[in-house]
Amino acid sequence: MASPRRRTPRRRVWPKIRLLLLVAVVAAGGTALYPVWKAANPDPPELKVRYRTDTPATATAAKPSLEVFNDTDKPLPLSDVTLRYWFTADGSASYAFNCVNAVFGCSNVAGRIVAMDKPTDTADHYLEVRFTAAAGDLKPGANSKGIDLQLFRTDHKKLKQSDDRSFDAEMTSYKEAENVTAYKRGVLAWGEEPDGTKASDEKKTAAKSAPEPLPAPPAGVLFDDFTYQGAKDPALFKHGWLVRTSKGGPGIESTWSADGVTFPTAEGAHEDGQVLNLRASTDGTRAGTKQASLGTAASKFRDGTYAARIHFSDGPATGDSGDHVNQTFYTIGGTGSKYSELDNEYMPNGGWGRPGPKLDTVTWYDHKTNDRVYETTNKSLAAWHTVLIRVKDGVVAYWLDGKKIFLSNGKYAPRADMSVNFNHWFIDLPFKGNRAWDMKVDWLYYNANETLSAKQVQSAVDGFTDEGMNYFDTVRESR
Repeated sequence: MASPRRRTPRRRVWPKIRLLLLVAVVAAGGTALYPVWKAANPDPPELKVRYRTDTPATATAAKPSLEVFNDTDKPLPLSDVTLRYWFTADGSASYAFNCVNAVFGCSNVAGRIVAMDKPTDTADHYLEVRFTAAAGDLKPGANSKGIDLQLFRTDHKKLKQSDDRSFDAEMTSYKEAENVTAYKRGVLAWGEEPDGTKASDEKKTAAKSAPEPLPAPPAGVLFDDFTYQGAKDPALFKHGWLVRTSKGGPGIESTWSADGVTFPTAEGAHEDGQVLNLRASTDGTRAGTKQASLGTAASKFRDGTYAARIHFSDGPATGDSGDHVNQTFYTIGGTGSKYSELDNEYMPNGGWGRPGPKLDTVTWYDHKTNDRVYETTNKSLAAWHTVLIRVKDGVVAYWLDGKKIFLSNGKYAPRADMSVNFNHWFIDLPFKGNRAWDMKVDWLYYNANETLSAKQVQSAVDGFTDEGMNYFDTVRESR
């Protein structure tokens, strides 16, 4: 006889089913309501940005000063952070930027100007600022302190900031600024973009890819592509340059003037097109003469590779030709038994009784006794050229566009650390009348560790500018 089976009464099954259905409905409703709750209760930001400025709406340069705060309980590498300052360009004007001051050094700040794919009413460009690995980490709760930047037109005309999204003339002291956005490893972490994207908008921010970290600048290297506003630009002095206005020679005594030191755009220049322009001008009298010079304040350069991309001129920018002008890239330092000087002197119309055009490459031992050795290259150099000086093991080699043109050794080698300089001056004043001559410099590169070829230098320069590094100096002074 079959044994009977006990069946669970239906009244015991349905309560469990109803409970499961209720849980499912509540879960589905919670999932649907989560975005609403999340929008009302976003995660606290990992970092914050504060901003201030001291410029009016119409100014020679925008001067945003920014602070980054680490609002987490973990160290924040500044190399993970990218900042964007949003602005509206004035017509077709091109822009450039430089760093004036940062606690961790402007050598660790890089930037680029980017045109937006989808402009808005308040922005069609942004200045993107990044930091190298050498900028270090922000400790939990720490502040980067002020990062002082300048944004300016490369034609050096005044810019209008009233329609710039990130500009706020009322923020003359540091305040939180959501119109300046910040990104952590490519993800929007602070602020609101011009299209309304916010840091809390997870779907949009998650889609962005992280940029490659910006490496620390190489040790023992100076690079500058002369992205400045003018001779009085505070960044020029912060970056270690001196505009000469002192008395003395060479050339027409005590006629050195800041008026001839400018930073225009020039055909054939790289990236933003800005160059250092040294203008020597005269009316044929000492009183009406102005010579131009820019040099490093520090004398800390000796062995290694010196390189500059220079545009020499065979004729004046204005007025009659015929002057005995000297367009010079040189190093100098020490006194007495330690005196050292390495010269590249281009004279389109010759000088000191010898005809031009010619380039004298000169290594000095003693300036007072005129003890020197030199080589003359007799040809026109009225174009852009890469000029190199390489110093290693007591040997000095001068190169022009990748070709060695002179070598000196023995006692004719640097015996002291030197400064690096560019001069444009008159040997004499052979006639009356107004005229002005220009010498242009695209960039300067110095490497204390290696002797490099012109191609290697150009490759390094291209790499720096591709990363937005328009200046850095990691050369240490001798103790």
